[in-house]
Amino acid sequence: MIVIYTYPASHFFNLYNMKRLLSSAVLMLFLSRDVSAQQGSLGIFEGQTDVGDVKIPGGLIYDPATQQYTVSGAGNNMWSTHDGFHFVWRKIKGDFIVSTRGALIGKGVDPHRKFGWMVRPSLDSTVPHVNAVIHGDGLTSLQFRRAKDSITEQKVSTITFADVVQLMRRGNTYTMSVARNGETFVTDQMDLNLGDEVYVGLFVCSHNSAVLEKAIFSNTRFSVPAKPDFIPYREYIGSNLEILDLQTTNSTIIYQSPRSLQAPNWMKDGKSLIYNSEGLLYKFDLATAKTEVINTGMVNRNNNDHAISFDGKMLAISHNSREDSNKSIIFTVPITGGEPKRLTTKTDHSYFHGWSPDDKFLVFTGQRNKEFDIYKIPSAGGDEIRLTSNPGLEDGPEFTPDGKYIYFNSSRTGLMQIYRMKPDGSEQEQVTSDEFNNWFAHPSPDGKWIVYLSFTKEVKADDHPFYKQVYLRLMPASGGPSKVIAYVYGGQGTINTPSWSPDSKRIAFISNTSLMFDIFPRGK
Repeated sequence: MIVIYTYPASHFFNLYNMKRLLSSAVLMLFLSRDVSAQQGSLGIFEGQTDVGDVKIPGGLIYDPATQQYTVSGAGNNMWSTHDGFHFVWRKIKGDFIVSTRGALIGKGVDPHRKFGWMVRPSLDSTVPHVNAVIHGDGLTSLQFRRAKDSITEQKVSTITFADVVQLMRRGNTYTMSVARNGETFVTDQMDLNLGDEVYVGLFVCSHNSAVLEKAIFSNTRFSVPAKPDFIPYREYIGSNLEILDLQTTNSTIIYQSPRSLQAPNWMKDGKSLIYNSEGLLYKFDLATAKTEVINTGMVNRNNNDHAISFDGKMLAISHNSREDSNKSIIFTVPITGGEPKRLTTKTDHSYFHGWSPDDKFLVFTGQRNKEFDIYKIPSAGGDEIRLTSNPGLEDGPEFTPDGKYIYFNSSRTGLMQIYRMKPDGSEQEQVTSDEFNNWFAHPSPDGKWIVYLSFTKEVKADDHPFYKQVYLRLMPASGGPSKVIAYVYGGQGTINTPSWSPDSKRIAFISNTSLMFDIFPRGK
């Protein structure tokens, strides 16, 4: 269902009958300025307003099925000492990260028509502000007005025609990150005190107050990040459970929780997901958005290393055992729940990651003699087999659907990169070689693609922390360059385990925020 944010016909009829009470000038002012009083859904926004010199009122269309926004706006310009544009906003205090992918619709009238993110302390047209803006002619810049009635300044980005635009505030520092969809971010930064509570939102400006232009926005997110001094693995923020359509790279939030949700797996029938939260495993019904706890008996300190067997009958899990000094131990349990069976007998850490296609083996990361290497173990029980023996951390092993390779990540070069090897550990070869720390390669069920998680090199190679700016990247299994398919505030728990849909068309993942919205199904 598409909700059109505009006046119903009955409302216009009532306004017509009110003309004895309102002058035409007042009526026009009401129609053009009080846009936020219109009926309809604003999605994650709180209001919308025309700001400054605007002769044609703007508007918003929100599509709840795709969670996309179409914003129309006029406005003479956003420059010099005053602004004119249409603004879809919400008020936020403190730090935030806002991101979207946007595109202007049609050829347009003026090459300086523009869209992007705006931050301002009020809706007056002359106040100080910061905006991350994409122009019709491709100019991409971080624009700002330092004081009321002062002249607008800008920092021009090194890239043009960006369509992915993110704006982050930490204290009084604003960072614009922009990219052409599929590429990595380029950033610019500036400092400005706009006060604690600000209006933050999307804007469209036609650069002509008598012309209406439109832009469509997808993957629009408001994230309130973790505090800079949060304590990892003791303090958590909320979670979005998202599904990414691989063809369109449009993501939709299907569930929100103020708790930490992690590592969604797709059930083999395509109707449900499994994720972990606070030590328990949950089954999430995609049709009803209802959750239920999976019975794992006394094994109730499960971490985010879990996956379903290829035949769909069993679940392998990693449990932080109090009896083994809080070390991670691997168990298997029927997919319907029951009493788990312990597989790893060592008291060192064992983190499960994948099944062999015939379900006869499990592959995992094991800490043995203070080194983390890749091991496999029979799913029926037996001795573990060491597959790698390199210095540094090796993690995230996962079989390809044809069983020919095991993909894994290794820090042996100084950065974490993706590798693959034969199931017996032979013929180890590096697959990625770039400036990022790459984790958790997941082959698609059809064997055509590899999705993986990338941290910037500011994160230590042997760490995959919570609450960082990360990329989900996709590369052909046959070889070739990777592309970014999602720009995410997440990290630990985002895609630790296999997250593909059975038809290889969608990917489930977790993003994080402290800000919850009423328009999504909500968990406790």
